[in-house]
Amino acid sequence: MFREERGLLLASLARRFGDLDLAEEVTSEAIEAALRHWPAEGVPARPGAWLLTTARRKAVDRLRRDQAYAARLAVLQADAERDEALAPPPDVAGAEELPDERLQLFFTCAHPALAAEDRTALTLRCLAGLTTPEVARAFLVPTATMAQRIVRAKKKIREARIPFRVPGPDELPERLPGVLQVVYSVFTEGYAASSGPRLQRLDLAEEAVRLARILHRLLPAEREAAGLLALLLLVHARRDARTGPEGEPVLLEEQDRGRWDRTMIEEGRDLVVRALTGGPAGPYGVQAAVAALHDEAADVESTDWAQIVALYDVLLALTPSPVVAVNRAVAVAMRDGPGAGLALLDALAGEPRLRAYPPYAVARGDLLTRLGREEEAAVAYREALEATGTEPERAALRRKLGE
Repeated sequence: MFREERGLLLASLARRFGDLDLAEEVTSEAIEAALRHWPAEGVPARPGAWLLTTARRKAVDRLRRDQAYAARLAVLQADAERDEALAPPPDVAGAEELPDERLQLFFTCAHPALAAEDRTALTLRCLAGLTTPEVARAFLVPTATMAQRIVRAKKKIREARIPFRVPGPDELPERLPGVLQVVYSVFTEGYAASSGPRLQRLDLAEEAVRLARILHRLLPAEREAAGLLALLLLVHARRDARTGPEGEPVLLEEQDRGRWDRTMIEEGRDLVVRALTGGPAGPYGVQAAVAALHDEAADVESTDWAQIVALYDVLLALTPSPVVAVNRAVAVAMRDGPGAGLALLDALAGEPRLRAYPPYAVARGDLLTRLGREEEAAVAYREALEATGTEPERAALRRKLGE
C-alpha cells in the first residue's frame, strides 16, 4: 500500500507546493508516522487520505518555520492560479476527471527542458519509487553521480518554475512521446540490461509495466499510451522463458512457449486492437502488433513473417531507424531466406549507430552461419563480443565462437 500511495502522495504534494524535495521529505515523514501509529491504533479506513493529510500538515509546519518560504508561498499561489486558468478541459484525458495527479508529475519529470538522462532518472526516482542507489545501479553510475543528476533536475524544475500540470490539447501531441519514451527506456534496460551479471533486470521491467499501466489509466483516449502498454505486456510475457537454468539467454526460436504468460498476452492483444483502431497507427502500436504476432504463433516456422515484414515497413516510415532496419532484415531472412536478409544487413554496414549495437553483429553472424560462411560468422561474433555488456550474453557468444 505504501508503494502505491507514495506516487500519489508525491504527485499531489509536488503539485500543491511546487517543490519536489519538500514533497519527498514530507511523504517519507508521513509514512514514518504511519509506521509508528498504525500498529497501535489500527489502519484507518482511508489510509491514503490519512497519509496525505499528515504530509500536508508537516509541509505547512515546515514552511511556517522557514521565513525564506514566505515569499515563495505567494509565488506558489500565483502559479497555482495561472495553471488553473491554463488547465486543459477534462476530456483531454478522455474521462470526467483525472483519477489522480501522477499524470502531472509524469509530464514534469519528462519536461523537454530537462536533459534526456535526467528525465529517466527523475521518473525512476519519483514515479517508480526507486531509491537513488537503485537508480544509480540502473544507469551503471556511482550513487554520488546519480544523486547530483537528480538534484540538478529538481533544481531546474524549481528555478525554471516548470509547471506541475498536464499540457493543453495543443501541447499534448508534442509532449506525450517524450513521456512514453522515458517509460520505454526504463523497460528496455530491464528487458536487456546494458551490462552486469544478468540478462534481465526484472525489477526495472516490472516498474516500467506499472508506470505504463498508470499512464494508460490516466490517458485512456491516447492510443499510443495503449500501444506502449500492449508492447510491454506482450514482450514481458516471455520473461520466464528468455533465460536458462544458469541465466543464459534463450533465443526466441528455442523458448518453451508454454512458459509464456498467456494472461498477459491476452491483455496485450486486446490493447493492440485499441491502439490500432481509430486513426493512423503510432510506432508503439505497430511494435506491439509485431510482438503479438510472435506471441500468437505456435513456433517460429508458423509465424506470419510476411505480415511482420509489412509492419516493419510501416514502422520504418513512422520512425526511420537503423535498429528498425536490422529487425526488418531479420524478418526478411525468415521470410525469404538468409541471403536476402544478409544483403539488407550488409547495406547497413556504414551506419555508425550500429557499431556499438551487438544485435546487428549477432544477426550477421547467425545468417552467415546459416549460409555456411563460418569464418566470416566468427568475425561477426567477435565484433558482437567486444560490444556486449552482460556476462550471460558474452558467455553465449563465446559458445557460438567455440561451435
